[in-house]
Amino acid sequence: MRLRVDPRDGSVRLTLPRRASLRHAFAWVEEQRAWVEDQLARRDAGTRLTPGMTLEVAGKALTLAAAEPGRRIVRQDGDRLLIPGDADLFEARAVRWLKAEAKRVLEVETRLLAEKAGVSVARVSVGDTRSRWGSCSASGDIRYSWRLILAPDFVRRSTVAHEVAHRVHMNHGPAFKALERMLLGESPSAARAWLRANGVRLHGYGRS
Repeated sequence: MRLRVDPRDGSVRLTLPRRASLRHAFAWVEEQRAWVEDQLARRDAGTRLTPGMTLEVAGKALTLAAAEPGRRIVRQDGDRLLIPGDADLFEARAVRWLKAEAKRVLEVETRLLAEKAGVSVARVSVGDTRSRWGSCSASGDIRYSWRLILAPDFVRRSTVAHEVAHRVHMNHGPAFKALERMLLGESPSAARAWLRANGVRLHGYGRS
């Protein structure tokens, strides 16, 4: 059984194996009440992306700033991300740039690890996924949460190694875990722990 609290809307989802007892499942959920309440308490209304805010983007600190009049595109200038246009469009344009940057970085890292694993990858894309940081289809498409660009490098690369390993093993058995660790060069446990501790915060950015 698996219990999950969606950090974006606060919904609680229970996943059961086939032929599981509903009575036992609901009893188990009741035992998890304290955990659910803690997750809901940690969830907030979202963190606005505003001028002056500093974000860690692909491991580098970037300060969001309003661009001077006359500029039309978002651009990086040293440690600043200059965002043009009306104030009410500031956050939307910042998120659009972050998604594009996530796509660029994750595409490069995915194809490098795919080459190392000796497998092909069809399409690499990003989205605002709710339940997974990454997913791999049987056809070779890999999709990530764009919010991984706001996570430390070792966390993002661990997710890439996990999804690329699924191009060889569409399960989580011993062979999969061995390949995942080989591609990453270390245990993924620290990255998973980081996401458990900080995932709610990442989902809060750009949600308002």
